[in-house]
Order: sequence, then structure tokens, then C-alpha cells
Amino acid sequence: MVTGAAALTLSTVTFANDASADGAPAAPGSGTAGGSGASGGQVARTVTGTLPAGSPDFVYLPFQVPRGVREVHVAYTYDKPAVPTGTQGNALDIGLFDERGTDLGGAGFRGWSGGARTEFFVRSDDATPGYLRGPVRPGTWHVALGPYTVAPEGLPYEVTITLTYGAEAPEPRPVYPPERAKGRAGRPGPAWYRGDCHLHSVHSDGRRTPAEIAALARAAGLDFIHSSEHNTTSAHRAWDGLWGDDLLILVGEEITTRNGHVLALSPDPGTFVDWRYRARDNRFGHYARAVRAAGGIVVPAHPHQTCIGCNWKYGFADADAVEVWNGPWTPDDEVSLADWDNSLIASVRSGRAWTPAMGDSDAHRDPDVVGLPQTVVLADELSRRAVLAGLRAGHSYVAESSAVSLAFTASGGRGRQAGIGDRLTGVRPGDDVTVRLEVTGAPGCTVRFVTDQGTLFTAPSPIGASGSATVEWTTTPQYASYVRAEVRHPATAQDGGLPGAVAAFTNPVFLGAASPGTGG
Repeated sequence: MVTGAAALTLSTVTFANDASADGAPAAPGSGTAGGSGASGGQVARTVTGTLPAGSPDFVYLPFQVPRGVREVHVAYTYDKPAVPTGTQGNALDIGLFDERGTDLGGAGFRGWSGGARTEFFVRSDDATPGYLRGPVRPGTWHVALGPYTVAPEGLPYEVTITLTYGAEAPEPRPVYPPERAKGRAGRPGPAWYRGDCHLHSVHSDGRRTPAEIAALARAAGLDFIHSSEHNTTSAHRAWDGLWGDDLLILVGEEITTRNGHVLALSPDPGTFVDWRYRARDNRFGHYARAVRAAGGIVVPAHPHQTCIGCNWKYGFADADAVEVWNGPWTPDDEVSLADWDNSLIASVRSGRAWTPAMGDSDAHRDPDVVGLPQTVVLADELSRRAVLAGLRAGHSYVAESSAVSLAFTASGGRGRQAGIGDRLTGVRPGDDVTVRLEVTGAPGCTVRFVTDQGTLFTAPSPIGASGSATVEWTTTPQYASYVRAEVRHPATAQDGGLPGAVAAFTNPVFLGAASPGTGG
């Protein structure tokens, strides 16, 4: 068995095929199990128990599925006692694995809803959002319980498993979104395409349907979106009829571990990436490589968010990009931006490849705004491969809405020019380099140019009421190894002494010859 985070397996719950079935053995130390007898082609068992504080990350409840079952239904509840201020209360996640087992990365995964719902079902022709339809084969299945947090007095739980007998319906063939769209112009070709790569629907802990998300994406002026449900692939086949020439839909997963969240950004549809490990288990690199092997890229999400398990602890050696801006601008985004900028300095110093930045909304429900922020990527066409290539190369900037547009270049040395994510070559350390930013859609904002020394230039006056401005600054490769642009709103009292909220920022343009191995 391939192991990850610590786990506990309880005693197996058994089912009988006739109506006289009544009862199942108790799991030692875990509680009791009881039965409700088969009625109308159904048989149910209820298991109760208490998980102590300090429980392992995952507790597996095995149950036997006899032949002839067409549907598995699971419902659960748990106590949520009041706890003293500063103490974590009870939170219990849930999921399902079929007869193929619970091995890390194995084929047995059938769904995960975290704490978003209290019951679910799977059968061959349908399943609760978050779960995978498919055959109900005989064997030992497992309910996966994830005690996210446990109160000092423990976590009492109750799980009811109901099996329904009967003939299985045919399993529908999955329909996945196409990998290419014509784009709003109606013809493919190089352009700056706008996307939101971190969105949640009813297939995890969101409240919007895929249809509602697609409509909001179009209203926000987006060219592409990415479905990134927590620890499940069930939404990959939920977009039928929602794409079009104007909207490319990519699918993947938000891998939600106990030591941080990471976007598996557009691997092959249907690719499941396991999440049942911590940084100490040394498994993340294996799954990062699996994402890339399936054609996707690896993007740590909201690395400095403060919710339990959200703070990123795996390092960035396996990252293809990093989500620096997540939802409305907050202090943790400011920390993420500063941390990412420090990584640029480290890459210049060490000669290692640099990691591009992204921004996404992480929208779940009203009033979350789809497209706040959005990543604007230069791609050869509006296709899965071209968009991922542009993100991986850092040919992108992040904006708060489709109203904000940037054009950022550096030029010098016999007419040479470089754009966002590229390197201006052919200039010597002391040669003049002119950095130019064109902004539209940002009235009242201020432009800053940030380098490896910090903010070396701030425009003398805010952008006027028209929202448009062109700002230039001259430097040298000796003075600035890279330059990136920020467009910021005026600071307010709510900013607590921090700079004003970001309206847009770019990936860097690197200046001068690269050190060996530098990815710029």
C-alpha cells in the first residue's frame, strides 16, 4: 500500500442480501453498528463512534458491497459542541472509495465533498456532484472521513450506509470541453486572452452551477475559465453545452492538502490527483510530476492565506507558476506579492528558473466576483496548450477586471525590445534601457516600477479621469536586473499602513545577459 498522511481503518461493516439482516459487528474502540433490514430493495447500516483529539488525518470505514447493488448512498452527521475562544471546534470531511482500494494515487477514488454536504450517492448513470458515476461492483468499499479539526472532548459521528439493489443503468459516455476555441474575434491567432483559473461550483464547496459560472465569465469579459474543484474531478464532464467560440473551458482540480492548496491546472480531462499527504510525507513532488505528465501545470494557490491548512508549506521548486493574487485584494495578497518578488531576486542571484505569477478569483458563491482578479495571457491561440504555454512562460499580467489593460515593454541597445516575461538581450550593464507602461481603465491609480532593489520609480501624479496613461522610465541592467509594473489604487485607512490595493501588476521583464540556468 502506498501511504501518505496518517490514517486509521475501522472494522468492516457487512451487509446481508435478505430482509432478515439485522446488525453488523462493532468497530473496536470506534462505536457501534446497527441495521435496518432490507426493505423495497434496500438495506442500511448505521455506524457511530467518537474520534479523539489528535486523530489521524483520515479514518476509513470499510463496508461490504454484495453482488446486485445498483446504488450506494451515504449520509453522516457529527456533533459540533461549543468550544472556548481560540480552540478549534469539530469539522469532519467525507468522501468515498470503491472496491479498488484506498491506496494513495490508486484507482479507487469515487468522490469527495469535504464538509460541503451531509449525504451523497453513486450509481452507474448518476452521482451527487463531487462524486463519480460508474459501476457499483461487489467488494470492500470505504467511506473516507477526514477529521479536519477536532474539539478537545472529541468528535462524535454517525454514518449511515444504504445499498439499493437492482439492475444497473448504462453509464453515459463522458463529454469533456473542447481544447480550442476561436475566440471573440471569431478567428484563432496570437492575442492577449483573459482568464480566471480558480473557480468552484456545486461540485465542491461552491454554490453556483457550471451554467451560472459560464454566464458570469462571459459577463466579466473572460476568454477562458478553469474548473478547479476541491479534490475531485466530477465537474470535468459537467460543462456540456456551456462552451463556445467565445469561451474556452479548462478542467482540473484544486488539490487541497493539510499543508496547502495547489491548482492542477488543466491536466488531461479525468485526471485525478491525490491530496492525502502532508509536506512531511515527501509526496508532493511525485504528484506535481504527474500533473505535468498529464499535460497540466502546477500552481500553488493563495500561499499565505490564513485558513487552517491553506498556508503553503511545500516550497516552490515544483511550481510552474504561483497564484499571488486571490480574490479581492487583502493583506495576505500583499504578503504573497512580496514573497514572490523575493523569489525573483533569488532566481537572479542563483541562476535558477523564475516562477511566474497569476491571479484568480477563487469565487464560490454570491457575492464573489468571477474575474476578480483575472490573468491576461499572451497566447498563440485560444487553446489549452497555448494558454498553458503562455502562463508557464510568464507572458501575462493580472488585472482586477476586463476594464483594465496593460502594455509593458523594455527597449534599448539598437532597437531591441522585450515584453512581459521575456529578457532584453544585447544590452550591456551600463546601457540605457527605457521601460514603458501603457495603462487603460485605471482612473485615479498610481503607477510604480519595481526592481530587484525595490520600487525605484513612482509616477509623479495619479492617472487622470480618463483612466489611461503612458509612463516611461530609464534605467540600466546594472541598476535593475528586472523591472515589473504595478498599478495601485490610493491607500485608505482600511489598508492599515500598507500600499493601496493593486489594480493590476505584470510579470517582470529581465534586463541584460542571463546567469547560467536563469529561466528569464
